[in-house]
Amino acid sequence: MNHRGLLLLLAALAAPGCIRAPEIVMVDRATALEDQASGSFKDVERRLARAGMSPTPVPLTPNQLEDLGMQPTQLVENINKTQADRVDELLRRHCVGETRDGLLVDTRRQCQAGRLSADDVALVERVNRARLQLWQWMRTVRPGVPEEALRRSWHQVHAQGVVCGGWVEAADGTWGEKKC
Repeated sequence: MNHRGLLLLLAALAAPGCIRAPEIVMVDRATALEDQASGSFKDVERRLARAGMSPTPVPLTPNQLEDLGMQPTQLVENINKTQADRVDELLRRHCVGETRDGLLVDTRRQCQAGRLSADDVALVERVNRARLQLWQWMRTVRPGVPEEALRRSWHQVHAQGVVCGGWVEAADGTWGEKKC
């Protein structure tokens, strides 16, 4: 190897240090159509974020509120309503029915508006207790008349005073509204 070959070899090895590849600059700029296609919806995202920050109430029906254990506020106050008025209202709504034997029964499956509250159930029990006591008293006043006959005669008179549209049991055991 001569001197000249060695210089060429050294020059070849030193040369790559001076020679380099050009810088490659990539521009990543998408068009508006490409932005939409890739899912860039900034306006929609902003509106969604704003809606999440200001929650609004979810409307519930009175029955849904009752299922959650809350009593809806009354539209009309019950200041002047008697127990008889409340029973009449329950009969009209078909939540309570007048049976053939003269007692009130819970017919909540046919209830048209609202539900039976604990106060309503207690009222029905009080009315039935009062009727039983009345029939016992009637037996003491007329000891010779069988209890069933006293109940039947009381029920005939009482049935005339049941509110129109009230839920009553017919003689054949079917239920329906009282016609007036």
